[in-house]
Amino acid sequence: MAAQRRVLRLPDIPGYTTLKGDFHTHTVFSDGNVWPTVRVQEAWRDGLDALAIADHVEYLPHKDFIPVNHNAAWEICRTLAEEKNIILVHGAELNRDMPPGHLNALFIQDAAALAVPDIMDAIEAAVRQGAFIMYNHPGWEAQERDGIPKLYPIHRDLIAKGRLHGIEYVNTYSRYPLVLDMCRDHRLAIMGDSDAHDVISEIYKASENAHRPVTLVFAKERSSASIREAMFAGRTAVWSGNELAGFENVAAPFFRAAVSVAKPHRADDKSIWFEVGNASDLPFFLTDGPAGAPSSLTIPANGSVIVKAERRYLTEPLAYTAKNVVIGNGKSLAVTLAPGGGPAGPIR
Repeated sequence: MAAQRRVLRLPDIPGYTTLKGDFHTHTVFSDGNVWPTVRVQEAWRDGLDALAIADHVEYLPHKDFIPVNHNAAWEICRTLAEEKNIILVHGAELNRDMPPGHLNALFIQDAAALAVPDIMDAIEAAVRQGAFIMYNHPGWEAQERDGIPKLYPIHRDLIAKGRLHGIEYVNTYSRYPLVLDMCRDHRLAIMGDSDAHDVISEIYKASENAHRPVTLVFAKERSSASIREAMFAGRTAVWSGNELAGFENVAAPFFRAAVSVAKPHRADDKSIWFEVGNASDLPFFLTDGPAGAPSSLTIPANGSVIVKAERRYLTEPLAYTAKNVVIGNGKSLAVTLAPGGGPAGPIR
């Protein structure tokens, strides 16, 4: 029996198509435990638009059993990806001691060219191929014992030279809040990926972790070239669990596109009742509500909620904080609901 594809409901934003991708996975051609075509089948089943297999070029624990070929995963599954309508991104991971730690090079042509001793030579080989380079799991405790991500001088030098373009905010189950400020300050893309080594369905199966971390790419069209352009432009966000993390320029229109506010369906001399709908797979948890309205609201994924509020909100919007829409370290998106007319949206 064929697997059933999950259809992800995550809205487009004005001018862009919202593409869903996982840009950090592994296969048996480095330290993963699955064949490359399995990764494509998983991506299709999980409703993704794009996938990168980024096998290590230095760490090859299966080399006594599987011939070393740094481009093998790409060659093996590229045809299947085309058949499944998955945009397959050619990638490789450079894993070195900290600093600089682990880096993914995406949109390359030849991973073998990156298998050189000096890390700077490897990075330059990737850049010559037009690579988007991201800093992986920056707070990984195997390399950062305190679990706190840091930008070392080598990272700052790479950023200054245009050699580092994104940082993982989420890797598997780990979140690194400081990364949001790093990406904002240095105009880098926010990334979130599974870093899967085993079968995805065995990793993400509990209700609170029902889907892998997904990088949302706000692209001009559904193509590899457009994904690359959007990443270099920093038009990304991360959907992980019940959280969306992205800067306000994409988070605000995403909320506006997902949430609808109906005009009141009932009113008396004191109150109004109206419905707030959500056309996305991400629930929204609103807090810090105004006087005369609920102090908190949960707008369920692909559902709606009835709100009772004072009549004055016929002419003024209700201000809330979308607690699970994170736009910076410790900062969430401020939004409004306008039952008297007009869409839901961010506070201007």
